[in-house]
Amino acid sequence: MKQETMVVIVGAGPAGIATSACLNLLSIPNIVLEREDCYASLWQKKAYDRLKLHLTKNFCQLPHMAFPLSAPTFVPKNMFVQYLQNYVYYFTVDPLYQRSVESARYDRSTQKWVVTAKNSVLGLVEEYVGEFLVVATGENSEGYIPNIYGLENFKGLVIHSSEYENGKKFGDEKVLVVAAGNSGMEIAYDLCNWGAQTSIVIRSPIHVLTKELVQLGMYLLKYISCTFIDKMVLTLSKLLYGDLDRYGIQRPRKGPFSLKKDTGRSPVIDVGTISKIKAGEIEVMPTIKDIKDDQIKFTNGQEKQYDAIVFATGFKSTVRKWLKDDGGLFNEKGMPKHKSPNHWKGEYGHYCVGFASARLFGISNDAKNIANDISRLVRGTN
Repeated sequence: MKQETMVVIVGAGPAGIATSACLNLLSIPNIVLEREDCYASLWQKKAYDRLKLHLTKNFCQLPHMAFPLSAPTFVPKNMFVQYLQNYVYYFTVDPLYQRSVESARYDRSTQKWVVTAKNSVLGLVEEYVGEFLVVATGENSEGYIPNIYGLENFKGLVIHSSEYENGKKFGDEKVLVVAAGNSGMEIAYDLCNWGAQTSIVIRSPIHVLTKELVQLGMYLLKYISCTFIDKMVLTLSKLLYGDLDRYGIQRPRKGPFSLKKDTGRSPVIDVGTISKIKAGEIEVMPTIKDIKDDQIKFTNGQEKQYDAIVFATGFKSTVRKWLKDDGGLFNEKGMPKHKSPNHWKGEYGHYCVGFASARLFGISNDAKNIANDISRLVRGTN
């Protein structure tokens, strides 16, 4: 089967549906291909129960649709999924599901993109042709678990954070959470609340802030320099949390908002994890050295037994597995070669959305930029 359209979008997460919505508003034909059986599968199927958006709702809405006034400042997962459902319906976004893209290449003779995808329901390989290609699989396409010597022989349960729902099934088991970003710290807190004997690996320096401090900083960035905000927020954070070094938590040299701007690394929003660490209810551990059976050895020489490991070690891009001609857009790791705000456009009508390390706020900007640029090219306007 061969189907032609103006724009082929790969991925029906928030990035893909936002781009499709913007194109629909401009009456530009598009097809969205999604490997799963629903849109936003990461949110609908692979997010833990207590998850909330880590930024205030005004920074997390998709183009052309605000959250309801009644929505809380930090929107919980279930409410965000409902918002996405309303969004897809309102903007008539209609992805083709269970289409796993196997290749995408630019045909220079026809000056069009040719995308082949396997229909997992029918078992057929389908072909989609468009003048423009939008990669919307994002940075979170596949869960990443690092290579650790002996991990394959670990006797307990090993899961990625995308498989974690809640700590109910862990009871009083000994559980190690690896990595201390927002997901890792929140999962550790949840496990502890369910009675698990919880430890967390903190491998590198992190900034820990309250959601109110993040909200304040985001607001003040419109008016005050990032350097001044960093100093102010860090002072308040130190007053709130004291010296965290004694608990195995070091702060980066760069301030939280400067670090976010330069590297995309977000500060950790504390949901109560720090108080549990201070009370000794959650133990902080250094980097894992190796694993033997159910014994885990750490770089400080300690060796402990665990029943389960939850890897909150993030995700990785899978673009390089199927994109055969990237129009100069992606590097070898499947990430844009150019930093924001010049990351979203390549050659030959090729675009990407959701790769700016700016989460939903970045997705909204990318989707609008891409739709407007395609509209300009199609209509021949400046």
